[in-house]
Amino acid sequence: MPDQTHRHDEFATDNGACRSVWMSVAKIPARGPLAGDLRADVCIVGAGIAGLTIAYRMARPGRKIVVLDDGPIAGGESCRTTAHLASALDDRFVELERLHGQQGARLAAQSHAAAIDEIERIVRTERIDCDFERLDGYLFQPEGNPEFLLEELAAARRAAFNEVELVEHAPITSFDTGRALRFPNQGQFHILKYLRGLALAAVRNGAWIHDGTHVTAVEAGRPARVATAQGPVVTADAVVIATNTPVIDRVIMHTKQAAYRTYVVAGRIPEDSVPHLLLWDTLDPYHYVRVQHGEAGSDYLIVGGEDHRTGEADDMYDRHHALMDWTRERFPQVRDFPYRWSGQIMEPVDGLGFIGVNPGSEDNLLIATGDSGHGMTHGTIAGLLIPDLIEGRSNAWAGLYDPSRKTLQSAGTFARENLKVAGHYADHATRSDVDQVSDIVPGDGAVVRQGLKKLAIYRDQTGQVHVHSATCPHLGCVVHWNTGEKTWDCPCHGSRFHALGHVVNGPANKDLAKAELDEPHAHRIGAAS
Repeated sequence: MPDQTHRHDEFATDNGACRSVWMSVAKIPARGPLAGDLRADVCIVGAGIAGLTIAYRMARPGRKIVVLDDGPIAGGESCRTTAHLASALDDRFVELERLHGQQGARLAAQSHAAAIDEIERIVRTERIDCDFERLDGYLFQPEGNPEFLLEELAAARRAAFNEVELVEHAPITSFDTGRALRFPNQGQFHILKYLRGLALAAVRNGAWIHDGTHVTAVEAGRPARVATAQGPVVTADAVVIATNTPVIDRVIMHTKQAAYRTYVVAGRIPEDSVPHLLLWDTLDPYHYVRVQHGEAGSDYLIVGGEDHRTGEADDMYDRHHALMDWTRERFPQVRDFPYRWSGQIMEPVDGLGFIGVNPGSEDNLLIATGDSGHGMTHGTIAGLLIPDLIEGRSNAWAGLYDPSRKTLQSAGTFARENLKVAGHYADHATRSDVDQVSDIVPGDGAVVRQGLKKLAIYRDQTGQVHVHSATCPHLGCVVHWNTGEKTWDCPCHGSRFHALGHVVNGPANKDLAKAELDEPHAHRIGAAS
């Protein structure tokens, strides 16, 4: 199933786009592909932080918890994070209060703080060596309304974040941030070390984790039925879709959120030359910064930002270099940038994720999506909330994160995002990316018009040409080539496909259809696959 894996080694590029600072951790062990039918109490699709936390918290003797993932465990978006643990939310408390009221903003802060507490509890209980630490977070304002920080301070305190304070600058010596808000008791960790320990603990508790198992369909009912590409079926009392975006819903959830690419660089710096803290600015797109322990004598300064809607830009090289330039200007102690990568975040129209019963489904089919750039705490909130929903316990956060909620104050954002989607259907009428297929160089791809059809054509490093339909199998938009990641990205709802057509990210759950060039095109470039 998409969003459960990125095949990092298949199309790794020379700019390090698929190599994050986390990837030195050994593969997380699993049972391998599902070999036969299973009966489970709960079947979880997706083995990132949300799926593994749910499995860990629900597994116990006498209960069958099954996790299915079509790639390596924690190989999807969870390993492309920058691993900030923050209850100071990106959408700002001023905005959350406007959208959800004072009580909603308070519950949002409370739930993300509880998620950090839960991660800390798991680290201590399971003795996971993952560089977890508590630290301060700082929001600073390089430009704009000079009163904003005071407004945000007041809103944060109304949300019961009473410890936040205004300071003259963040404690950084290499540049002056100017006034900033200090949010205490935030956190950070090494994500893959944590998820490895979490997966092993879930297995010790009795969970079954199967990698290499692609889920093709989920049928509602009691029990629900989860079909896999290899044939085996899991029947379960409850099913949780814990992928980056749900693939069981064709339309409803995908009108409520939009997929964005975000970019990250990791610069090598002398050990302890930058204090351990979280740092964000108020620019659009904004920057986010933290330090990760490195090898002896050095640390990594992790800097992210330069976001854009998935499929609407093909300039990853430029965005990485913009981040590097921004970083060098403010942190001259950076020696080099050995790691660069990107990730996908789902931005909900009202600033908060969707955790609960899938809209229009029976109450035993649940989802977790809409991380809004806070995937680590959001996934952990899912691990706290979904077991309560399945087991019939009340939870104060249930209404706030209900996927069926309607937020009237977000109607404008909803309309704008969906108008962008509608506009992309006009891509079917646009011309080819190149004048002729022979212009596509090895290692590159392009969308080419052939009559009334659009084709996604990739030429591999050997010169062989691979041809697929450029129509996304989700809802029929035309995919765009992503040079940096070597993927086909859908600008409508964020589905992504490898150069050879294999689905990477949902909501699509099928590969791009294979296609053929007509005789005039094929004659110019030779045999096509």
